[in-house]
Amino acid sequence: MFKTGKLASRFFHGGFKSLLVMGLAITSFRSAVADWNDVPTGSMKPTILEGDRVFVNKLAYDFKVPFTQFSLAEWAAPARGDVVVFYSPADGMRLIKRVVGIPGDKLEMSGNQLFINGNPVEHEKDVTLVSNDYQAENPTGPSLFEEQMGDHLHPIAIWHWQHATRDFGSLVVPAGEYFMMGDNRDDSKDSRWFGFVPRREIAGKAVAIALSVNPRDGYRPRWQRFLSTLP
Repeated sequence: MFKTGKLASRFFHGGFKSLLVMGLAITSFRSAVADWNDVPTGSMKPTILEGDRVFVNKLAYDFKVPFTQFSLAEWAAPARGDVVVFYSPADGMRLIKRVVGIPGDKLEMSGNQLFINGNPVEHEKDVTLVSNDYQAENPTGPSLFEEQMGDHLHPIAIWHWQHATRDFGSLVVPAGEYFMMGDNRDDSKDSRWFGFVPRREIAGKAVAIALSVNPRDGYRPRWQRFLSTLP
C-alpha cells in the first residue's frame, strides 16, 4: 500500500510538473512568437469581421521578453498600411487596427478624405476586395471603397448617415509613435480618440484569418475566410 501510494504520488507530481512546463512553453510561445486574436467588434470591417480569429506574427518587428513589452532586439518597423495588434493607450485593452501614420508623417482628414504629407490617400468606390460573406451579412450596409495605404490595397467602409469623426486638423506623428485607424472608418475608436500609440505597445502584425464563424448565425463557419491573408 505504502509503496503503491508513493509511486502514485511521484507519478502525480511528475505529471504535474510536465504539464506545468508544457503550459509555460505554450504561453511563452504565444506571448513572444505567434498568437491568435479573436475579434469581437466590427471596427475593422470589412477587412476583419466579428467572429474572425486572426493570426498574429509577434516576430514581425522584434523579439520581446515573454509576458512583457520589453524588446530584446528589433529588425523592422511597422509600415504604413500594416494591420497590427497593440495595447490601447487609453485603457490597456488589446486592439487591432491599421497603421495610418508612421513617425514623421503629417496627417489631416477632411470629410473622410485622409491626407498624408499633403497628399490625398487614393480611394475608389469598389467592392472587389470585399468577401461574399460580408456582402451577404450587410445587404444595406455602408459605402465600400478600396484604399491604397502604402503597399496595401484594402477595403474601407464609410457610413455616411452615422455620426462620426470625419475631420481633424494637421498633426505630426512623433518619433517612436504611430497613428492607428480602423477600416470601418465611421465606427472605430482609434487614434482619433486615444491618440498616438507608442512603438513598445505594438504586440505584432496581423497577417491572416485562421478561421471565422458568424456569431449572428449560430456560429456558422465562414469557410471562404479560413486561412485567408489580410490585405
